[in-house]
Amino acid sequence: MSGQQSFPLPSDPLADGIAAYGHQLRAGKITAEAATRAYLDRIKALNPKLGAFQLVMGPQALASARAIDKLLAAGTDLGPLMGVPVAVKDLFAIDGTPATAGTKLDVTDLIGTEGSFVKLLRKAGCIILGKTKTVEFALGATGVSTPRGTPWNPWDAKVARLPGGSSSGSAVATAAGLCGFAIGSDTGGSVRVPAALCGIFGLKTTVGLWATDGVFPLSPTFDTIGPLTKSAEDAAQIFAGLTERPVVKPAPLDGLRLGRPVGYFFDNLDKEVAKATDKALAALTKAGASIVDIEVPEAAERSAIFPIILPVELVAGLGRKRFKEGRRKMDKVVGARAAQGLDVGAPEYLHALYRTRDLEKIAADKMEGLDGWIMPTSPILPAPVEALSDPDTGGQYARLVTQNTQPGNLFRQSGTSTPIQAAGGLPIGLQLLCPAFAEEKALSMALAMEKLFGKPAAPDLTGFM
Repeated sequence: MSGQQSFPLPSDPLADGIAAYGHQLRAGKITAEAATRAYLDRIKALNPKLGAFQLVMGPQALASARAIDKLLAAGTDLGPLMGVPVAVKDLFAIDGTPATAGTKLDVTDLIGTEGSFVKLLRKAGCIILGKTKTVEFALGATGVSTPRGTPWNPWDAKVARLPGGSSSGSAVATAAGLCGFAIGSDTGGSVRVPAALCGIFGLKTTVGLWATDGVFPLSPTFDTIGPLTKSAEDAAQIFAGLTERPVVKPAPLDGLRLGRPVGYFFDNLDKEVAKATDKALAALTKAGASIVDIEVPEAAERSAIFPIILPVELVAGLGRKRFKEGRRKMDKVVGARAAQGLDVGAPEYLHALYRTRDLEKIAADKMEGLDGWIMPTSPILPAPVEALSDPDTGGQYARLVTQNTQPGNLFRQSGTSTPIQAAGGLPIGLQLLCPAFAEEKALSMALAMEKLFGKPAAPDLTGFM
């Protein structure tokens, strides 16, 4: 038996949620240091195979935890996130640690020093356990990336399946109970896709809600920050803790009016995804929600706009010289996608940028009279990583996995991905898209859906020990 298996795996200190943990912490039934040690032990036991973390900050995390316990003992309460151990995607600067953005290139100048959002986490009393792996430059939604490695989706210990990207490590860490919650970023679905494929909850925020200084810039046009959590209930606690607003309550399902965008969003669905989605929509209807068919053909424009804006803005950030000289070190797929930005002219780029403004208005008009739009988060189940070794198949999966998420970025919407379980045991996500800056409304509806569907199950981790 290896040293990593010579002790029992500690239980997840936040398995019952952030609110329950907070009550235990304040009642003296657990300490922040004990919770942090439990997570570090879980990381030690499970991360060698899961590969969720790029960097574990054990000594720093324990020092922070002890400081939090002293503050609580002295009567200082920092709010609902105080003492919660978290993981942060390796796009973010954290003082005293390297930031790789998933690449072998030196991009520290583009990330800069610790930014506003990490400071928000610290102010709220969160304990940073470490940095989670990301697809190189955050340019990829399958989760597969060669420079720093691909995390292992915890829903199948025998077959390496797509964890979803680019917040792959954050999703795997959350799903496997290696942290209380994790922070990711979403440019074209990189919070919602890994949330869906790893069976957890994801919140996609509106561009500008949280500043992205101190974060590697893939696309300033679309980049957003969002949490990956064990439940909608936890996401509501996090949103309240980081915005200093009251915790939202579940919306009444009876009377909700949700748009079902027929056509595009329901094309190319795996059989299991279609069946699980139909079952979820039927349950919502039975609970009193009205689901009406709408048409949003403009969603298909994502396939023309994203291949222009993302590569141009990434190459502009890196600079042509650094990109060309460093390309041999890059993931081949990421390098090929980014290289498209070298050949895009200013008129073409600006036309795509201006079109996004038109699309925001069109989407807002189509949202009138509705509380949100509902559809599958990803059309596909988490496929085996091996399936991406074929260039044609790999490209197909990459396009499919973001089919339903990129439009939310294109339309500058807020949204969520709620886990619903497939019959075969693999996760499926149900996406809710809402207007810009309607995060609290989206969370209130997601809370109601969670009460209806039940909180997501956790994967069986015995095969990862």
